[in-house]
Amino acid sequence: MAKNLVIVESPTKVNTIKKFLGKNYEVVASNGHVRDLPKSALGVDVDNDFEPKYITIRGKGELLASLRKEVKKADKIYLATDPDREGEAISWHLISALNLDEKNTRRISFNEITKKAVKDALKSPREIDMDLVDAQQARRVLDRVVGYEISPVLWDKVKRGLSAGRVQSAALNIICQREKEISEFIPREYYTLDVSLKNKKNTIEAAFYGNKDKKLDIDGKKELDVICKELDGASYEVESINESKREKKTPLPFTTSTMQQEASKQLNFSISRTMNIAQQLYEGINIKKIGTVGLITYLRTDSIRISDEAKASCKEYIESEYGKEYAGDYTGGNKNKGKIQDAHEAIRPADVTLTPSMVKSSLNAAQFKLYQLIWKRFVASQMTNAVYNVVKVRISAKDYIFTTSTSKLAFDGFMSVYKDADDEDKKNQKLDLLKVGDKLELVELLEKQHFTQPPAHFTEASIVKTLEELGIGRPSTYSPIISTLLKRRYIGKEGKNIFVTEMGDIVNDLMTKAFPEIVDEKFTARLEEELDEVEDGDMSWKQILRDIYPRLNTEVKEALDKIEKVTILDEETDVICEECGRNMVIKYGKFGKFLACPGFPDCRNTKPYLEKIGVDCPKCGKDIIICKTKKGRTYYGCEGYPDCDFMNWNRPVSKKCPKCNGYMVVKGKKLVCQNDECGYVCDDEEKN
Repeated sequence: MAKNLVIVESPTKVNTIKKFLGKNYEVVASNGHVRDLPKSALGVDVDNDFEPKYITIRGKGELLASLRKEVKKADKIYLATDPDREGEAISWHLISALNLDEKNTRRISFNEITKKAVKDALKSPREIDMDLVDAQQARRVLDRVVGYEISPVLWDKVKRGLSAGRVQSAALNIICQREKEISEFIPREYYTLDVSLKNKKNTIEAAFYGNKDKKLDIDGKKELDVICKELDGASYEVESINESKREKKTPLPFTTSTMQQEASKQLNFSISRTMNIAQQLYEGINIKKIGTVGLITYLRTDSIRISDEAKASCKEYIESEYGKEYAGDYTGGNKNKGKIQDAHEAIRPADVTLTPSMVKSSLNAAQFKLYQLIWKRFVASQMTNAVYNVVKVRISAKDYIFTTSTSKLAFDGFMSVYKDADDEDKKNQKLDLLKVGDKLELVELLEKQHFTQPPAHFTEASIVKTLEELGIGRPSTYSPIISTLLKRRYIGKEGKNIFVTEMGDIVNDLMTKAFPEIVDEKFTARLEEELDEVEDGDMSWKQILRDIYPRLNTEVKEALDKIEKVTILDEETDVICEECGRNMVIKYGKFGKFLACPGFPDCRNTKPYLEKIGVDCPKCGKDIIICKTKKGRTYYGCEGYPDCDFMNWNRPVSKKCPKCNGYMVVKGKKLVCQNDECGYVCDDEEKN
């Protein structure tokens, strides 16, 4: 019989797919890419219309020799790499690296690794889609050119070993902008006024709304005092009761981005961990009494489309397990304005009847948690909306209005399967006992002082959401972007919060000055759209390079000529090395500055660098110094730690608050008193 060879990317897929096919099929793996641009050189001939120079990846020679032996035995070869641009490019590279006869070589792709999906793919093989290949080539070559052109500028002006990138630099700039907003944020005082009331049957609380004409905000204590004075002796009466129903819409099935976000929020998984576990679930798990099977569909997608077959199967499952009234009518509309990878589906279970409880014993804890999240989200997306009964009450007091409301779940719909913290019922008050015209007795007025809060620090989940909303990157790039920024120590993490390191600030400042187009989020998003145009066959992939390279090359030359060097290394100090007597110097490491002996390697003494800012500690009077957390985040602390625990994220100044004599800190171009009860703000004369 004819011998057929199927080449996949991952060795894990080999065993899974082998079990689906007969004896006349051999399945082998390429272990990812086999050819790429060289690491030691640009690998792109910019003088020859950006022709890439691909070479065999180091260490892949033995594997390719083994694959060639299998090719010689085969009559037909099927390239079954991943169903995306990168997978298409790997198949194209395999044809060249293995000298495959294109007459006997076909490309197959499947969105899930199940017996039916694989066999259906073999029934409809096709040729390599060169538009997909070219889109991947454009991304690879563009990123290489940008990185290799700009990185030497960073080496020359800052420090060797640094890197810049088309997408990572835009992402870093977004994070830096958020950190600047946080550090410069000045709180604004405001007040809320609640009222506790009772009738003969129960006590309720209502919130101040405004007057009978419009909603009013209480911006200061004076306004609050005026309102409270006018309410003195007021009678409280139920003015209106409005009963209605509110539907909570079913969630959409997962895309790569939303899966990463929810896994971060609900499971506390990092983005990279989520993708690693999802890859395992996609490639195949050995399920007891079933065998090895892929549990989820392809994990890199921005589509929310669901196949008709999957919809029908899920509807049957829902009607059987929950009842017909729970089965929804999911249309699978496109949530994105731009192009989506519609050849893919949303991320869903390959077989909805394989419930999390059925496969739990075959999965490790992390695999089970993620599979359960994906399974529940998909089933919920195919169910009906949840319905709440809502009661809203308006209470009048003189010319003012107070409001209160309650909601009660009337029909759980999708929430019978999928719930998050926001879906929990609120503590309901018994408003159904009230009637229009009821007189209520005042128990007390509840005044509360508040201050507006700065924007939240980015988390991995929120930066992925922001990148997706801005159109920066694609499903396959979100995890590498964050990993690269963390690896380069441009950003760090404390808990879930992302912050910018000193090195990240330095690099972003240089990039913003020298290469404003590269860090511009709109420019980067436009490039993603052009890559989509290449995939559609509407644009030559080299045209992107022709448009960008001349400007980039000019900017690099200007930066090397005009940008000043950032001096951060080997500044001599008056601190004496206690081991050899030399004056220690300031070095720059992965977490920022530290003191090191210049006698290295003979003397390896190092110690923390205590940089004084010329301000006395407001608690003990010792010097305030610039400190770093274990993750590399800058803060200001007391030299006397641990005896004195003073710290602040913002830089303190020697000027005292003229209003309360408290200490003040710098926020942008303002000085702000750190006494919450004071709130004094003035201009920073040094910055104005």
